[in-house]
Amino acid sequence: MASRTATPLEHPALEDVTFAEACDALRDPHRLAMVAALAREPGQSCGAIMPPVSKPAASRHFKILRAAGLLKQWDSGTQRLNALRREEFDARFPGLLDLALAEATR
Repeated sequence: MASRTATPLEHPALEDVTFAEACDALRDPHRLAMVAALAREPGQSCGAIMPPVSKPAASRHFKILRAAGLLKQWDSGTQRLNALRREEFDARFPGLLDLALAEATR
């Protein structure tokens, strides 16, 4: 039986991510909270940082963050773990993540 986390994940090259896509991913309060949680503690499971929304909505949030180049996900046993692609994202959009994280803590 295949694992529910067996689906291969796509992580875009950061040069393919537009400024508008990056800003759009960070403008949602749920996604911003997820990013802030990963900035504090990388390597958390989806369940640990999942916003208080339905599972389909949470999956969509994870997909948007991954497509915007913010999130790296990998499977570990039956869990899907998450971390920010901080260095790569900061190189592509200097200062943007810092501004978003400052807003998240206000």
